Amino acid sequence: MGLPANEFALGAGQAFASDGNCRNASRMEKAAENRRTIAFLGLGVMGGPMAGHLARAGHRVIAYNRTPSRASKWKEALESDGLSVATASTPADAASAADVVITCVGNDEDLEQVLLSDSGALGVMKPGSLLIDHTTVSAHMARRVFAIASEQEIDAIDAPVSGGQAGAENARLAIMCGGTDKAFRRAEPVMQAYGARIVHVGSAGAGQTAKMANQMCIAGVLGGLSEAVRLVQASGMDSDKVLEAISGGAAQSWQMENRWKTMIEGDFDFGFAIDWMRKDLGYALEEAERLGLSTPVTTMIDQFYADVQVMGGSRQDTSALIRRLPQGKQP
Repeated sequence: MGLPANEFALGAGQAFASDGNCRNASRMEKAAENRRTIAFLGLGVMGGPMAGHLARAGHRVIAYNRTPSRASKWKEALESDGLSVATASTPADAASAADVVITCVGNDEDLEQVLLSDSGALGVMKPGSLLIDHTTVSAHMARRVFAIASEQEIDAIDAPVSGGQAGAENARLAIMCGGTDKAFRRAEPVMQAYGARIVHVGSAGAGQTAKMANQMCIAGVLGGLSEAVRLVQASGMDSDKVLEAISGGAAQSWQMENRWKTMIEGDFDFGFAIDWMRKDLGYALEEAERLGLSTPVTTMIDQFYADVQVMGGSRQDTSALIRRLPQGKQP
C-alpha cells in the first residue's frame, strides 16, 4: 500500500522539523546505549552528589550507604526531582546486577568492608564489569584491589577526587586516575557526569599517589596562608585590599581565592574535615617513607592539624589550621 501523497510533499519547515526529530531520536538512542546500571557505594558529602549526577545523566543507580537513613534521604530527594533510583541493604545487593560499581567511602578499612567482606561487592561482580574507586586510600590498598579485580576479569581504576563538597555538588571535580588504558577508557565517560578534569596519571595506585601530592600541596599552602592572614590582621590593614593586591600575582592559589575571607571571619564549615586531611596526609607520609623521601613540611603541618584536633576542630575544614595561631597585638 502506498504512502499518502502528503508524505512526499513536506514543506521546508516540515522537512527541517522531521530532520530535527531524527537527530533527537539518534541522540536518545545514543544516550540509551551509554546508559549503565551503576552501584554507588557511599553517600557522604562527596558520594551523595556524585551519585545524584549519575542518575541525572540517565544511568540506573542503585546506592548503598552504611547508615540506611542517609540512603533513604538521598533517595527521597532525587525522587522529589522526578528521578528513579534504588537503594540496597548491602554492597553485594547493590552490585549484583551492576555494570559499574563505584565506591566513595572513608579509608582503607571502609573500602575493604564494602568490597572484600562477606557482603562486599567484589564477590558478586560479573567478569567484564568495571570498578571505579573514588575513595582516598593508600597506594598499597589500591594495588591490592586492582590485583583481586584483575583475577576476576574486572577492570578496576583508582580515581580519588579533589574539589571538595562544592566540586561534588557542582560536578566540577578533578579526578586523578590509576589503572590500565582500557579501564580508563571505560571509566572516563561515566566520570564525566561529575568530573571537570579527568586525567589518567599512570598504572594501578598512581591515582592515589597523585592525590597524596595534591594533599601535600594544600597543606603547605594553608600553612603559609594562615601565617599571612594573621600578619595582615595584626597590622590593622584592610584585608580585602591586601587580597586584591596579592591574589593576582605569584602568591595566588585556590585556597587564597576561596578561604582568605572565611579564615578572617572564623568560618570553617566547608565540608572537608581535618580528620580526613590527617588521614590523607598519613597515607602520603607512609608512601614517602616507603620511597625513602624526606617530608619535613608535610610532617610539620600534619602535627599542626593534630593541635587543631585537640582544640576541638576535628570536623572543621582544613582552613581551620589558622586557629592554632594567635592573632597577635593590634597596632
